[in-house]
Amino acid sequence: MASNGVPGGGFTDAAVLACFREHGQFVMCAHEKPDGDVLGSGLALGLALKAMGKDVIYFLDDEVPKNLRFLPDSDLVQRSFEGVKSDAVFVFFDMSDQSRAGEALGWVPPEQIVNIDHHLGNKRFGRWNYVLEAEAATGVLVLNVIAALGQPITPGIATCLLTTLISDTGCFLYSNARPQTLRLAAALVNVGADKDLITEQLYQTRSFSGQKVLGRTLDAAVMTDDGICYSVVSRALLEEFGATHEDLEDVVGALRAVDRCEVAALLKESPDGNYRLSLRSRGRFNVMAAAKKLDGGGHFRAAGATLPGPLPNALSRTLAAVRTEMAAQIAADRAPT
Repeated sequence: MASNGVPGGGFTDAAVLACFREHGQFVMCAHEKPDGDVLGSGLALGLALKAMGKDVIYFLDDEVPKNLRFLPDSDLVQRSFEGVKSDAVFVFFDMSDQSRAGEALGWVPPEQIVNIDHHLGNKRFGRWNYVLEAEAATGVLVLNVIAALGQPITPGIATCLLTTLISDTGCFLYSNARPQTLRLAAALVNVGADKDLITEQLYQTRSFSGQKVLGRTLDAAVMTDDGICYSVVSRALLEEFGATHEDLEDVVGALRAVDRCEVAALLKESPDGNYRLSLRSRGRFNVMAAAKKLDGGGHFRAAGATLPGPLPNALSRTLAAVRTEMAAQIAADRAPT
């Protein structure tokens, strides 16, 4: 348990703790298209390590999303390796493999990597690996590390950690919001996490252009007879309203809300002609298994992949992968026990 009453998970990996205690510089690394879990985790641990006198650098080969710029230290995130020493330790958060961080971090040798993650199928790609696949968010693992290092959970750290929970549980709507998740959230609020600010920024603030794109995307949605609700966001649509991929946060969740939907799929066209796929499940079908067929990954209920164009090819591959997984689950449900 952290010194100010926030429950930790009894983390005891001596090698990982020794790494954080003995090394002097740490680079917090986020994956491409960052979300609240990856940024909240990196900023929380960075704040704790700085309190221990460590040199901390936050690296992201992307812009910090507007709705996450309220997080403490988010203004210190950099897109270069300026100031990074040759013996720095790179901490990768919320990634099942190193490639998820993008090309900018592909050069980092495994012997300098700490891998902290909660994804199924994590490849244990670091010298130090701390993976708990059953946890609701990577932030829970970060809390365990901070507690094991004997650092207090300050209001700033608490806000970062609560952001990870709220982000990866869909504001506690998803099934991964178990009783212990709710108790942890309450403890973080008790020590100063700003719940109202987090929920306002993550779920109650959307740009006008984003709202217009959402409306068009829902209007173009297709509901199949077998329970797949899908839609596509083209570059032309984004350009029409001056929107970006950042404005598409949780559009796939709006597709999933359709009453007959079992699996929601959103294909977003990238400038390079590829399509970023987001998948969401109501819980019966494993969309992570479908995403893996497309060289992607994620969680049982939320997953994604990147597919090459043109659109008809990307869409047909998406539907085929989802239907293969649906058929396998239906067959398993019907099999005699």
